[in-house]
Amino acid sequence: MTARHGHRAEEPCEAGLELYARALREGRITQREADALPCLVDSGLLQPSVEDMSRLEPVAPAVALHRLLRTAEDRIADERRREEHLASVFEPLMRLDGRSTAAEETPAIAVLSGKERIGRTIGEAVAGANTELLAIHPRTSHIGTDPEIHLEAMGRDQAMLDRGGRIRTLYQHTLRHAPTVLARYERLEGDVEARTLDEVTDRMIVVDRSVAFVPANKDHTLALEVRHPALVDFFVAAFERLWRLATPMYPEAAQQPVLDGVTARQRAIAALLVEGHTDAVIADRLGMNIRTARVHIAKLAATLGSDSRAQLGYLIGQSGILERERERERER
Repeated sequence: MTARHGHRAEEPCEAGLELYARALREGRITQREADALPCLVDSGLLQPSVEDMSRLEPVAPAVALHRLLRTAEDRIADERRREEHLASVFEPLMRLDGRSTAAEETPAIAVLSGKERIGRTIGEAVAGANTELLAIHPRTSHIGTDPEIHLEAMGRDQAMLDRGGRIRTLYQHTLRHAPTVLARYERLEGDVEARTLDEVTDRMIVVDRSVAFVPANKDHTLALEVRHPALVDFFVAAFERLWRLATPMYPEAAQQPVLDGVTARQRAIAALLVEGHTDAVIADRLGMNIRTARVHIAKLAATLGSDSRAQLGYLIGQSGILERERERERER
């Protein structure tokens, strides 16, 4: 069982053990001091004082150790019973004719069903990675994730970096100043880099250039695990192309250029306006809400001196701002 703070309850963290040692020396600590380290209570190292419920007193180390070992033994026994049950269930099935079953070797493309299984499979791939992790995260799909899952992912990423690996991630420009995103990278140590684009593909993860994960439906409850070398190479090439066009966000953020008084965000909107897209489509493709999109459209119209939507499209074409942006991208 995983504790509320990201590690097993029966495995107190270093900070928790230090506070437990102080409690043993002093006899008790306040509830407020223990609030930041719930593993002490979860693992049974501290318990409320009978005399003063606002204080916690330490359980004798020998007693605490016995309880934790008993918990570990019970968990091992449960796993063994589960193994025996699965073996008994599958034993008669293994005698059936398997001519219509999938091949035993790892398939070039596999469908993963359910967000839990998808996350677990990606986590296992990252845990075994040694060289490189490429990722594309549109919008805010990773923000608001269960804190425990977030901590586990951070731990896997840091472990990969510690093995000498490299992590590169692409986000939409809407996340450029998101504190949650920046804080994630500030806590990682190693060869890690993030960039942003106005438009990116749907979520994609490539691990060690040997396996890729992409969504298989709109609500991300299905995913494809791709191991076909040609397809993985294609995904890597697409990522590299987008990476060269992207603007650095971390470790050193680069300022997005303003050309002729038009910002990079407004140029992205201008390109979609010329294509005839509605405000709703523009907002969706650029990862912003429709109100923000309309504010940018209004600023763009004011800059170009437009009085109507039709005139705005004409003035965008006459201004040459899109052509100059394309020239700038070619130079990069």
